[in-house]
Amino acid sequence: MELDFERCYRAVDSRDGRFDGWFYTAVTSTGIYCRPSCPAVTPKPENVRFYPSAAAAQRAGFRACRRCRPDAAPGSPEWDVRADVVGRAMRLISDGVVDRDGVPGLASRLGYTERHLHRMLVAELGAGPLALARAQRAQTARILIETTDLGLAEIAFAAGFGSVRQFNDTIREVFGSAPSGLRKQKRGPAPETGAIHLRLAYRPPLHAESLLEFLALRAVPGVEEADTTTYRRSLRLPHGTATVELTPTPGYVAALLRLSDVRDLAPAVARCRRLLDLDADPVAVDTALAEDEALAPIVAKEPGVRVPRSVDSFEMAVRAIVGQQISVAAARKVLTNLVPPGQALFPGPEEVLALPDEAFKMPSARRATIRALASAIAGGELDLDPGADREEAVRNLTRLPGIGSWTAGYVAMRGIGDPDSFLPTDLGVRRGAKALGLPDDPKALDAHAARWAPWRSYALIRLWRHA
Repeated sequence: MELDFERCYRAVDSRDGRFDGWFYTAVTSTGIYCRPSCPAVTPKPENVRFYPSAAAAQRAGFRACRRCRPDAAPGSPEWDVRADVVGRAMRLISDGVVDRDGVPGLASRLGYTERHLHRMLVAELGAGPLALARAQRAQTARILIETTDLGLAEIAFAAGFGSVRQFNDTIREVFGSAPSGLRKQKRGPAPETGAIHLRLAYRPPLHAESLLEFLALRAVPGVEEADTTTYRRSLRLPHGTATVELTPTPGYVAALLRLSDVRDLAPAVARCRRLLDLDADPVAVDTALAEDEALAPIVAKEPGVRVPRSVDSFEMAVRAIVGQQISVAAARKVLTNLVPPGQALFPGPEEVLALPDEAFKMPSARRATIRALASAIAGGELDLDPGADREEAVRNLTRLPGIGSWTAGYVAMRGIGDPDSFLPTDLGVRRGAKALGLPDDPKALDAHAARWAPWRSYALIRLWRHA
């Protein structure tokens, strides 16, 4: 990734928070790197270097600023938008794939050799997959040090480090302090045992009301709930289960996590960020949509509307199938029956395949579609994870019996995270379009929506809200 020095320096000089996560500023005279919005005195141009990732800055020998905490900045919105190999790799690294399966596992998931993948990531981000995963491990370790009472050795392995020595060396190198030094600086003990409190940063504005309303309307009792301030749900994670409470506030989303295995902290954070679309660039999205005179008034009225996504792509695909041609309220009742009594988790593919026919309060054809979906995912024939090839995933979805373009598009938008999915045949979308004076004929509406690319998913959410 090439960074224009003059443009980056102007962002740093103005302390523009919109660029946090896009790039990192390293200062040769101090040996530290910061986010662009760091409140410190702007360094002289001759002392500044710009890097496309925190890992690249660390690789060049710089340590993280203790004042602006660049490791806690929102992720680059590029990785949500881009559907290429680098974008897919970054989403998988964020989900902890390198820590669980190593670089060979990451390369295999993407269909490339380790060497070629390393080359692509270094060219774009200035660091390979190991360095990128290491930077994430350092951030995970810092969170655990500052917010829990776990022993430092426990934290080392929970964060994904191979040894305590590696953990100690990395923390000193990245943060300029021994792990025990970070613990002395923590803001205070967690108010309850086993709870981890985090602040999930985002780029403002964030229209939190639309997110909470959307999620509350579709909440499956026993699995999730939402009110006007907070969203709560259970999570199925690589090493165990968890519950999370997410409360949007000015400047950040307060997250309370209870993990059965602390090794799942990084994937839990990644999935919560994905659910609330916290890495988006709302100014870029809203500016593009406001160029359409029909959308401009609602964009101005409600800036920062995000796309509510998911923490589990299989769950979202089941929701999409159940929601075919029935109301949101009816779909919610049907989904509740799929959750086994006494279980607070939405069932996974294997559990769905084991459910009796009576659990599927729906037509037999739709039940067969859900079982075909579960079988395809359990058998590895279908990949809907964040690192999946979006076009291939949609093609494979539509090959399953009972899944058409509406269902595949809905899964692409909310399950896989495609920012440019559109559902021109959806009744709510057509009603919203008509209310705004746009064509409500699916073919004409789809043609008009082409001008909203690559943000058609965001336009769709706004049309639903206006329906």
